[in-house]
Amino acid sequence: MSKRGGAVAAVDLGATSGRVIVGRVDQSAGRLELDQVARFPNRPVRMASGLHWDLTGLYRDLASGLADAFRREPSVASIGVDSWAVDYGLLRGGRLLGEPFHYRDARNDAAVESVHATVPFAELYRRNGLQFLPFNTVYQLAAERAGGWLDLADSLLLVPDLIGFELTGTRVAERTNASTTGLVEVATGEWDDELIAQLGLPASVFAPLVDPGTPLGALRADVAADLGAPAGIEVVAVGSHDTASAVVAVPMRAESAAYISCGTWGLVGVELEHPVTTDAAREANFTNEGGVDGRVRFLHNVMGLWLLSESVRWWERDGERVELPGLLAAAASVTGEVAVFDANDPRFLAPGDLPGRIAEWCVEHDVPVPQSRAEFARSIVESLAEAFADAVRTASVLSGVDIATIHVVGGGALNELLCQRTADRAGIPVLAGPVEATAIGNVLVQARAQGFAAGDLESLRALVAQAFAPRRHEPAAR
Repeated sequence: MSKRGGAVAAVDLGATSGRVIVGRVDQSAGRLELDQVARFPNRPVRMASGLHWDLTGLYRDLASGLADAFRREPSVASIGVDSWAVDYGLLRGGRLLGEPFHYRDARNDAAVESVHATVPFAELYRRNGLQFLPFNTVYQLAAERAGGWLDLADSLLLVPDLIGFELTGTRVAERTNASTTGLVEVATGEWDDELIAQLGLPASVFAPLVDPGTPLGALRADVAADLGAPAGIEVVAVGSHDTASAVVAVPMRAESAAYISCGTWGLVGVELEHPVTTDAAREANFTNEGGVDGRVRFLHNVMGLWLLSESVRWWERDGERVELPGLLAAAASVTGEVAVFDANDPRFLAPGDLPGRIAEWCVEHDVPVPQSRAEFARSIVESLAEAFADAVRTASVLSGVDIATIHVVGGGALNELLCQRTADRAGIPVLAGPVEATAIGNVLVQARAQGFAAGDLESLRALVAQAFAPRRHEPAAR
């Protein structure tokens, strides 16, 4: 049984923005409420060495947000941090050696070849179960080793673990995020010491693995003073990979549903008890990542709303404002066929002129090039919807899950055109929401650790379904 409800603070760091949210949970009363107290941008910085995250600025902003949280809700019992995956900071003697590289930096290109020359991809997949993405941590570390920086470090911490270290002084690696590095055994969930040695990486830099729900310790005294937090407030490891937290908050029946956690990326998959590492899964480029409570997130990465947001950023580079709601309304009004391009084409990964690259793809494949911003936006929506539908179909075949509903959570749940076209193209109903799934999952794992909630993931999801009714999109008749 859970005890009387209480409040926790969730730090949710996305690839374009971060937020601090106070969550109030009382499972016995069916209460699950979110109060966003701070939101701030997260912008990469291009330096002579490459593309980096401004982690110093990010920490400043999240600390300010946490101070706001304690002013608004002095009874906050704990803090949990989630973020995007794969990126990390190197430390020596507790000091950061430099701002972390951004996963879209080009330094990884040569490193992929060097890793696969040592361990062929088929063997890597057998061991780590991860789809090929050129920015997976294993490739980034090969680039780091070639540059000599690993020789200087005594610790490596993924972004949420790094924030946790700054808050508490505790050095750990939360398991769901560690599973995205390519250096954790898919069968055991432990660091693959043999693989680490084979790639010439120093085993000593990797922190002990912990599960979601593990208390990391109390805030450092100086941090608590800066935040205006009471003494003894603890930081709790959550599903620190944002998708792991988001999947906690998908109000689904896992045995018959697929999920799409749609933001900068679209993570499309199913939740399983055991990984799938068949040749067919490898050839389909599906990944097996760690989930909360030992579940497996069997999914495929699709480029996601990055295609739209980066196109808008490109159009706005001369100071012209592009309002997204108006753009999507115009896209919905487009009649006739538009180009459906391969949303997973690697050319769309790097920042820059995405509309130009989409046009380039269309010319190469002899399909009509969009002629207006509305047509480009509609083309992006249709291409994402097709990529999502295809990934759902493939997930079903590879996993054996008979998918009856698709749940879309995250920012993409607000995009009614995308949700409807995904339902149409998949021929399966789409249930949209909650939008703040990642923060909700973060809050729920903390709440369970504090005793404000209890039970398995299904019990937590029942609370989500009660508090945040999804919006249903039926597929159009064919």
